[in-house]
Amino acid sequence: MPSLPVAILERSHALPKGHVLSPKEFLHLGSRAAVDQAFSRLAKAGSLLRVARGIYVAPAQGKAETQVSRTEAVALSIAAKGKVAITGSGAVAAKSFGLISRVPDEVTFLTTGRSKQLTVGAAKASLQHAPYWMLALGSTRAGDAVRALAWMGADCAEHTASQLHSQLSDSQWEALSSVRASLPTWMAIAVSKADIYGGLRNGGGATDQRPHI
Repeated sequence: MPSLPVAILERSHALPKGHVLSPKEFLHLGSRAAVDQAFSRLAKAGSLLRVARGIYVAPAQGKAETQVSRTEAVALSIAAKGKVAITGSGAVAAKSFGLISRVPDEVTFLTTGRSKQLTVGAAKASLQHAPYWMLALGSTRAGDAVRALAWMGADCAEHTASQLHSQLSDSQWEALSSVRASLPTWMAIAVSKADIYGGLRNGGGATDQRPHI
């Protein structure tokens, strides 16, 4: 039977890149104190990276990954272990629609789980708890639209909703409209108005050929 540190390293090497480990997974091999000590020693030796409290990942090996892709893989792995949802931030969503020209330097992910600060090598990122409605549509284009609208705020909600309406296909807009009841009031009103005025501009008929702005 391999020693505790060897068992931990073998498991870390068997996982896909960016997948995380937790001491709780190894309590069948020793006491909590012994497992914690083994993880601590492996981290000090550089054999594992401590991403957050109680969360570790194997160092990058071979061809270098971009910091963003590696950080995203770690964040997705943490979310999967906790069985919670995760998406990109509202700023990233807003930029994808051309509503803003740049995003904050810090990488942020939204999650239905707990907020965490992550350190993946030289990169820092955060998992930020968000209300369920912000992630209800997942990482779809309609979900991005919800997060973009939330990011842009109430003061320009109607203008933002109109811009989003012009860029989404009918099916995507219908998906967004389907969650209106769970959105904050100001967002629900903006979506409803964009639905009405957008329909009038389109002659009341359905079309998937909306112009991009």
